[in-house]
Amino acid sequence: MLGSLCTLITALTCVSGVTVVTQKPPVVTVRKGETATMDCNLGTVTDQSARWYRQIPGDVPLYMLRFHSSWSSPKYDTGFPSSRHTSNHQSTTDYRLIISSVEEGDSAVYYCSTWDDSANEWVSH
Repeated sequence: MLGSLCTLITALTCVSGVTVVTQKPPVVTVRKGETATMDCNLGTVTDQSARWYRQIPGDVPLYMLRFHSSWSSPKYDTGFPSSRHTSNHQSTTDYRLIISSVEEGDSAVYYCSTWDDSANEWVSH
């Protein structure tokens, strides 16, 4: 018998001024207990952290964690301490959200966001 499948959706693209934040893949489907990864590219923003949010349909987005390429580990929201959720980076603009031992409750839409100094606003997706 197949295990439960969990679908995690990433928001795709948002353009603000010259900054384009992109996420991929658009949909991640894994079995319960597996590891899910989602990538975020911050575009031209290289000096800010990537922030990750999770939104379950019908609820408001929940801030999970943020990570900067100069840090050794992510900083978690006080309401979201989870050893199963972490982040790393491949460059100053490329970040990855990693969810280990995926549970059914992890099925949600995940957003990546950062602060754009040149536009003086948050950009996400």
